[in-house]
Amino acid sequence: MAGILEKLQNMFRGASIAEPVDLQHRHFIVTGCATGSLGFATALQLLAQGAVVSVTVRNNSEAIAAALREQLAARFHQNIHAFDLDLSQFSSVETFVRAYEATSLGLDVLINNAGIHLDLMSRWTSPQLSADGFEIQWRVNYLGTAHLTYRLLPLLKTSAAISGDSRVVTVVSQLHSRGLNAEFFTPQRPYNSWNAYGQSKLALVHLTRSIDAHFAQHGISSYCLHPGAVYTNVAGKGLADTGLIEKVRSALAPIEKLFLKTASQGAQTQIHCATAATAILNSGGYYSDLQLGVASTEADDADVAERLWGNVQRWVTEVSKVKSRQAIAERRHASRLGLK
Repeated sequence: MAGILEKLQNMFRGASIAEPVDLQHRHFIVTGCATGSLGFATALQLLAQGAVVSVTVRNNSEAIAAALREQLAARFHQNIHAFDLDLSQFSSVETFVRAYEATSLGLDVLINNAGIHLDLMSRWTSPQLSADGFEIQWRVNYLGTAHLTYRLLPLLKTSAAISGDSRVVTVVSQLHSRGLNAEFFTPQRPYNSWNAYGQSKLALVHLTRSIDAHFAQHGISSYCLHPGAVYTNVAGKGLADTGLIEKVRSALAPIEKLFLKTASQGAQTQIHCATAATAILNSGGYYSDLQLGVASTEADDADVAERLWGNVQRWVTEVSKVKSRQAIAERRHASRLGLK
């Protein structure tokens, strides 16, 4: 009976574990590292292999650093760095990048793990918006991640010039297959939270391909991945207000835990993409269970990838200019009031 259960678990979970690698002197950023998350599990394993890891969460990042220290030997504690980062806010990304640059840590690998899935039950038929007016999943999962990646590319290029190996690893989802290229530019479909989530993840696959196309020549490789069905806090999103369904899911939680991946198991593919020898990886590739997979055919359109990448760069540049003008105006106003 135990053997049958183990086979079933391996079938659902996947049995692959990333090969341990000595990561001393390698510097990582892992976004979205709340306790119990894929990011937390990823950071924990990288730290245990000797890496210097900077973790981010939206707020109270020092609590996450403390939680990591509790699970690690004292010799690894000095390798933990923690930052607040809210990908839904332009200013938060800029503040984080400046703070990270000020540490002079350098950066070998960026793991874009942070993201949100608004509602697993698709109860929202109109979008929830970010403070700056974007559909929130698009804002966090794609725009925030692309903004962060764009701003960290200079650090990645500097490290690649020395080591020949910098990487961008981005967590996507099988649900990227719900995204359609046409919806990026002339959206026609009625709003559906599942489709919106899929759209944001398809854009991240395109981002992966764009980074590879533009920066492989500089020694930066890029990978995206589906972590599998993982039992984390994200699995409960969207169920808090669904009454009976929430109760049924709570009752079935022990069974879910038997067959869904743990956070540590779910983290293995991103760890593999972040640490395995580049000779056995395919830059620009989509991975699942440590293997090169096949992304949606929508992800094969290089013109769409290029257009999205160009749009992100222009957006970051234009918003930065607006923010700069606002800051100058505010300083001038403060000066006139004698408040500078």
